Amino acid sequence: MAVFTTVSPEELSLWLEHYPVGTLQDLVPIAAGIENTNYFVHTTTGHYVLTLFEKLQAQELPYYLGLMNHLAVQGLPCPAPLPNRKGQFHALLKDKPTSLVTRLSGQSRTQPTVHHCAALGHMIARMHQAALTFEGTQVNPRGQHWRIQTAQEIRPFLTASQQSLLNHALAQASSFDPSLPQGPIHADLFRDNVLFEEERISGLIDFYFAGTDNWVYDLAIVANDWCVTPQACLDPTRLSALLVAYHEKRPLTAAEIKHWPRMLVTAALRFWLSRLNDRFQPRTGSLLNPHDPTWFEHILSHHLEQPCPWPL
Repeated sequence: MAVFTTVSPEELSLWLEHYPVGTLQDLVPIAAGIENTNYFVHTTTGHYVLTLFEKLQAQELPYYLGLMNHLAVQGLPCPAPLPNRKGQFHALLKDKPTSLVTRLSGQSRTQPTVHHCAALGHMIARMHQAALTFEGTQVNPRGQHWRIQTAQEIRPFLTASQQSLLNHALAQASSFDPSLPQGPIHADLFRDNVLFEEERISGLIDFYFAGTDNWVYDLAIVANDWCVTPQACLDPTRLSALLVAYHEKRPLTAAEIKHWPRMLVTAALRFWLSRLNDRFQPRTGSLLNPHDPTWFEHILSHHLEQPCPWPL
């Protein structure tokens, strides 16, 4: 989340007249993140999150907002989009497609424990199963095509050793068994996108990279953030807690287990590429905090040098 487009209280008050949420009380910009403009919104009826989409077009939003609504209806702790008086989940604000969703309570955990990882493993399995009945479809927007295109764009900025690392990673991420179980995935379930109230997960947020892809890939994305050590390798205790909890709810297939090391590489490559792209081809944002790509370069290097087999 970030602020690229400034919205005044007066502008938002006019926009909110089309929503049954009362009158605006407070508007606070959210600096975290890098993709969209976000504000915390407090009205006389409750607390919400306002998102102005800086890249996504209006015709792309039904998938994301529909998936969030579907999961919320299924009982998962996901933000529920609010329809306006026309029954629409989004409308233009300052010429940007914009949504208003419920604000979930809780705080993210920057130092996740074994318990947090186990709780998340169980929740991801629930999410994957619940999403199966969602009727919307969309190819992962940060999938194979995006990886190849972004690699071509940032390659001129890389050192020789980084280009070699990129080549090896792209080869690992080139193709996968088509029989791998698939469905809608979150694709960005980092620590800052999961909220806890004490030890209970109270929120899964920021679904705007979601798409159809391999479930085990979604799990690898989580492992690379929740289970990583300061040395950029995976902590076996937290990793086992994550995978055991997931496997109990949705047992993985033999093919998924076989592909696990390559999924870890692919997941690390995706975020190394996106952070390199943000560094070398930045956008202007008043509260933009881009991530350092070096961290995922280290994680990627470790996975290529010391492949991590399925630990269970």
